[in-house]
Amino acid sequence: MRKKQSIQMIADYDGDATDLLTSGGGGEMPILTTRNVVFFPGVLTPLLIGRKKSLNIIKKAEDNTFMVFAVFCQTNEDTEDPGEKDIFRTGVMARLVRVIDVPGDDNTRTAIIQALGRCRLKSAKKGRNYLTGVVSPATEKFPEDDDIEWLTAIKSLNTATTEYIHNNDDMPDEAEMAFQNIHNPIVRTNYTCSSLPLSIKDKMHLIEIDSIKDRLFELLKIMSRENQFLDMMQNIRMKTHEELDAQQRDYFLHQQIKNIQAELGDGSGNSDSDELTEKAKTKKWSAEVKKVFDKEMRKLATLNQQSADYSVQLNYLQTIVSLPWNEFTTDDLSLQRARRILDRDHYGMEKVKERILEYIAVLQLRGNLKSPILCLYGPPGVGKTSLGKSIAEALNRKYVRVSLGGLHDEAEIRGHRRTYIGAMPGRIIQSLQKAGTSNPVFILDEIDKVTQNTINGNPASALLEVLDPEQNKAFHDNYLDIDYDLSHVMFIATANDLNTIPRPLLDRMEIIELSGYITEEKVEIARRHLIPKELSNTGLDTVQPKVTFTKKALEKIIENYTRESGVRQLEKQINKALRKLAYQKALDGEMKYHSVTPDKLEELLGKQPFYRDIYQGNDYAGVVTGLAWTSVGGEILFIETSLSRGNGKLTLTGNLGDVMKESAIIALEYVKAHADVLGIDYRLFEQWNIHIHVPEGATPKDGPSAGITIATSIASAVTQRKVRKNTAMTGEITLRGKVMPVGGIKEKILAAKRAGITDIVMCQENRKDIEEIPEKYRTGVTFHYVENVQDVWNFALTDEIVDNPVHFTIEDKKDDKENKK
Repeated sequence: MRKKQSIQMIADYDGDATDLLTSGGGGEMPILTTRNVVFFPGVLTPLLIGRKKSLNIIKKAEDNTFMVFAVFCQTNEDTEDPGEKDIFRTGVMARLVRVIDVPGDDNTRTAIIQALGRCRLKSAKKGRNYLTGVVSPATEKFPEDDDIEWLTAIKSLNTATTEYIHNNDDMPDEAEMAFQNIHNPIVRTNYTCSSLPLSIKDKMHLIEIDSIKDRLFELLKIMSRENQFLDMMQNIRMKTHEELDAQQRDYFLHQQIKNIQAELGDGSGNSDSDELTEKAKTKKWSAEVKKVFDKEMRKLATLNQQSADYSVQLNYLQTIVSLPWNEFTTDDLSLQRARRILDRDHYGMEKVKERILEYIAVLQLRGNLKSPILCLYGPPGVGKTSLGKSIAEALNRKYVRVSLGGLHDEAEIRGHRRTYIGAMPGRIIQSLQKAGTSNPVFILDEIDKVTQNTINGNPASALLEVLDPEQNKAFHDNYLDIDYDLSHVMFIATANDLNTIPRPLLDRMEIIELSGYITEEKVEIARRHLIPKELSNTGLDTVQPKVTFTKKALEKIIENYTRESGVRQLEKQINKALRKLAYQKALDGEMKYHSVTPDKLEELLGKQPFYRDIYQGNDYAGVVTGLAWTSVGGEILFIETSLSRGNGKLTLTGNLGDVMKESAIIALEYVKAHADVLGIDYRLFEQWNIHIHVPEGATPKDGPSAGITIATSIASAVTQRKVRKNTAMTGEITLRGKVMPVGGIKEKILAAKRAGITDIVMCQENRKDIEEIPEKYRTGVTFHYVENVQDVWNFALTDEIVDNPVHFTIEDKKDDKENKK
């Protein structure tokens, strides 16, 4: 009897669940599916009906007053035509109370539906007009009237519901009145489950509970959770409440999010933080770096996304995660492959190739090795920069390049501190970000052109930490503010002039000199590399037959149209010739010729701007051939000395530097001191002026290497003796006549060979430099090693007097006559 009375209170229906099913058609009945609406027994609920199959059920129920149908909630609210797998298994049997038409919409109706008893779905099938299914009643377990626990829980429900309605601004005030007017505790429990804005998951969990008492206790748990959440929201509002203008409103919203995150104890909801956290999981950094990163991430979480500090902090963290911490490419240690790549890309350069192969060999044996810091030193255009790419390919490493020419700010190397506006890391760290690996081949181009001692610090000194193998394992960038290991980076610096590099910086690098090319090497480089490259650049690589340059034509371009140690100007001249041919091809549809010979160069390149240095012979006294080093390679120069009557004045012309002027003074003093050795009257230097000139006066000349050349020129002029044919010399002298060694030997030998010189005089100590030069450079030249000026004169001055010699007359002065008496 207790069970029947309860059913009557809930559904106002005089019968049990079995009777309900019988009235619905023997257990099979129409199924009405809802989106986001869960029905509870005994509760009247309005439902907006719009789907055709749902309207068919409502229409049938409207025609049959006593029709009962089942109501189930969809598991997938996006499904328009749900089937058995798209609905929950627990629902209610219901009947239609009333239908209300929606004004202005013929396809939508509002149905007032009363839920009766709970039921469970056994099976369902799609019918022509609507979904039908076989359902079974779900037995409800009711508490006893005198159950103290049940009665206490009902009181707690009253308190919790009232608190929830007061704290929730979305609940209308009428809701409390409606709740208070329900006196039946079972109906009040089901009404609360249905009316409160709980999630579908929570409501389905409640309706699946068979015991009304258990359902109430579960409802109280959910209500407690919801009330705590509302209290927390109220606290957040209290914390952030203030008078807000339009700009402060945005800040208020972000502050709410921040406080919510603080209560939750994580940083969820921030896409930037999520992205950084995901990237950080893949990093192989040390515990120290991780500690700094986590600390900075916590700082980011406290900042407003609209503030300037947030962007600064975000950029810093993005820099940290974008660096390749302990990420390395695998070196290819095949010596044969490395040799093949280096020989393919560059002709000659044996020293640097040998050094790279040595490094690979040691790395192959040891397995781990600090990368060397090399400095490729040589004139422009010899391939210093491009050699870095070949080295990177040979080692199978990434390649990065930084140009240091004109660098004047120390922060370009070490970065700016984060306190400055627009701060960023230095070029070293930026380049490693681009490389994506901690062991690239890193080219520091034009390191000799770094500005020193500026108002922004000394960039050259900042490079000391980068290029010191003992320090760069803990390189400190001011922006990063974390030590970064650069010891695995292979730094290769390039320079044209070592004199401008500070000594401490120079001491940290291994100097490898790349000297200029001889004509034969330039011809081979042009044939292998430059001509194919420029044919592609000018679009002539597809023309048949292909354009070719004869060997004689290339030699003429090298000797008469360029004056350099490298091949950069040679490349430009080849490009210029091919452009002329491309112009003819585009204009006339065909080219006049496909083979470039020496006689066609003037038509393609114009008049030749340079003439090969040619030995001028020994017909004149006082003219001696010297050898000089310039930034574009070696050259020969002529020292000319003449005498004229006067009072012993020395004149120097030819745009000479201070060092060369000093060499001329030293040479003259030595000749004066050894006048008796030369067999001349010492009074000659008192009654005749001496004029020393070095031709090509527009070209600056300096250096001590012309010392023995000037001394020989003066000796030849005062004795009128011829100098040995086809002879050139280089060497510094001291006041005692000792010959000192000089540099640039290879370039000077090449210049001598171009001019047709067969004998070269130099210091005995330069013999070791000659022995290091390959045999092909020395062929055709004989070297004569001397220790003092007397040795030079003994070899260079012949006993033959020049034609039409100058006769130096010496007048006896009064003092001389008295001395004789």
